[in-house]
Amino acid sequence: MSAVKGTPDLAWDQRLWNTDAVANRWTAEGSDAGLRLDKFLAASGRLGSRSKAADAIDRGKVFVNEAEVGTDAAGRLLEAGDVVRVWMDRPGSGRAIRPRRRHEGDLVIAYEDAALLVVDKPAGLLAVPLGRDAERGSLTDLVASHLRSHGKRAPQVVHRIDRDTSGLVVFAKDGPALARLKKQFVERSPDRIYLAVVHGHPSPEEGHWRDRLRWDHETLAQRVATPRDPRAVEAQSRYRVVESLRDAALVEIRLVTGKRNQIRVQAALRGHPLVGEQMYTTLPLEDRIRFPRQALHAWRLAFEHPVTGKRIECTAPLPEDMEKLIARLRTRRS
Repeated sequence: MSAVKGTPDLAWDQRLWNTDAVANRWTAEGSDAGLRLDKFLAASGRLGSRSKAADAIDRGKVFVNEAEVGTDAAGRLLEAGDVVRVWMDRPGSGRAIRPRRRHEGDLVIAYEDAALLVVDKPAGLLAVPLGRDAERGSLTDLVASHLRSHGKRAPQVVHRIDRDTSGLVVFAKDGPALARLKKQFVERSPDRIYLAVVHGHPSPEEGHWRDRLRWDHETLAQRVATPRDPRAVEAQSRYRVVESLRDAALVEIRLVTGKRNQIRVQAALRGHPLVGEQMYTTLPLEDRIRFPRQALHAWRLAFEHPVTGKRIECTAPLPEDMEKLIARLRTRRS
């Protein structure tokens, strides 16, 4: 990233600029002198409409004489000889796709550009291949297949979510993007918001969970750490009850830190294990609400684009199984 927050990495941007990614290039003729930039771009054979021209300017896709124009440049008057370029696939210029998501085979794409890819992972699929489960396939395999079909290199995962957790996962398309994105996650700057259905009703309905945990390599689970344990790590989350249900609640959880199984263990430590939880729960079987997985969904993700510094915001709607679970618990409540 540039030293100035919100500005692009110009050196990396320039490498992409010099490729064929920037195909739309026009030179203003004498008859174009004094014409507004948006009107010039709206002409037939260019972008074709004022709305498309305004959108391209607003999203940082338009350059005049090799310099990016500002969002207020629609009324800029051109001079003869001005070179206008539109970078349609500029990294970070795309908008987070919310209601109209792309489906490519088994892959659901929430956002994609030349630098990165955000995918909505279904429950039951590993985020990355594991040695002991290599034959089961993973989200990484699906993303790799998608990129190969477009002549791209193998993906590099930025962060992970559990196999039985659904929702958003970020992949980088090259090393520089990976390093910049990982740095953001290490610094805890992205917004990572989950939706969960938990047993019982957390009280108060809004608050802050703070624990010290350690990863047990023998049981492959998080454990509460003693005060002097050198292996301990801090785990913090903020939660808010969205809806009270029969014997359960729909809760929004914002990660402050991002430790393995963090939400699952922190909810259980408060006496509110996730519905469907198998590892972090002491509830008797007869008191558990039946659900085939932990009811946890990575719902919203926001971060700075690794090239442009612009904020990328993605959401993934609740999957059908959680929607049905919530509907069932609403019916039981009434």
